[in-house]
Amino acid sequence: MKTYFITGISTEVGKTVASAIVTEALQADYWKPIQAGDLDHSDTHKVESLVSNEKSQFHPNSYVLNTPMSPHAAAEIDGITIDLKKIKVPKTKNYLVIEGAGGLLVPLNDKETILDIIQPDFKVIVVSRHYLGSINHTLLTVNLLKEKGFSVSIIFSGNEHKTTESIIKKMTNAPIIGRIEEEPYFDQNVIKEYADRFREKL
Repeated sequence: MKTYFITGISTEVGKTVASAIVTEALQADYWKPIQAGDLDHSDTHKVESLVSNEKSQFHPNSYVLNTPMSPHAAAEIDGITIDLKKIKVPKTKNYLVIEGAGGLLVPLNDKETILDIIQPDFKVIVVSRHYLGSINHTLLTVNLLKEKGFSVSIIFSGNEHKTTESIIKKMTNAPIIGRIEEEPYFDQNVIKEYADRFREKL
């Protein structure tokens, strides 16, 4: 089983759409360990609605929290503490795509972060979206992952910003899978087009 962990340089950068594309490209299984808020229209629901192949399986969240906040804070509101031992990677013989929550150092509890969910053999894909400060956030994210020994690649999300993308490429030397454009909408057909485009670089 080859596992891909999809993280972002911040929140709302396009991780869920990127997860749908990679899931479709590999006909992989999908798993979101922690869902915080938006429970009626969760990231698992979104990815399931965007993926059209019949092989992908969608595994249940380890934690479902009611408030759209950092997991440690959302868990506190719900009167629980997140226990990393209860976040168990689903067993599958298929590829697996795991979608994180926010960025790498988002706290799960007083000691552990999203980074602690990522296992040594996972391939990590960083979703980078241009905004003021995004170069710094991308370099911090990629460099931390590299320091920890992970295999890292990048998907750019949103409109092209050449100076941002070129300096990120030069300074990280990480493989670039591609860019997800600022599309008017995403549906199964659009996701499939990107899946076909990105597949060989995965």
